[in-house]
Amino acid sequence: MTDYELTRRDAVIALGIGGVAAGSALTWDRLRRDDEQSGLSERQRETLLALADTIYPDAVDNVDAFVERYVVGKITDRPAYGRGVATALDDLESYAQTWEEQSFAALDRAGRDGLLREFGVDTADPDPDGRPEERVRYYLINELQYALYSSPTGGRLVGLENPQGHPGGTESYRQPPGR
Repeated sequence: MTDYELTRRDAVIALGIGGVAAGSALTWDRLRRDDEQSGLSERQRETLLALADTIYPDAVDNVDAFVERYVVGKITDRPAYGRGVATALDDLESYAQTWEEQSFAALDRAGRDGLLREFGVDTADPDPDGRPEERVRYYLINELQYALYSSPTGGRLVGLENPQGHPGGTESYRQPPGR
């Protein structure tokens, strides 16, 4: 285990901080078997994981399992939210197919980063009902970043030992950054 290996516990904590019931034992395998419940296809899953790999820092390990657990927890009991995630993933995939003539997941990391910037998600206002780049920003980029940095591991990555909502003592506030 590296210093910044994301765990299922990190995902559950991030879900709990966001007010989502995190006790569900659902997995991608179960959601794939019951596609009506999840609303996410295998291609959408690949796009989501490639996106997380693109926007998460290199220092973070075990990204796929963390993202899967977090997203499954977010969409399990929220079908409208799940449809929004699926639509945003389709928007991103459609843009990649149009401009790169291949899937988003098939691009290398630098290619995916460039495509996201060309699509305008780095400057788009997050809006669940907005233009495609605004939906991608709302449902995907902001959610994945929130999940990472509200987890204990993501907080440690940026020098916050106890992110908001994560229980912990005041010891971390008495130490300078980097300790």
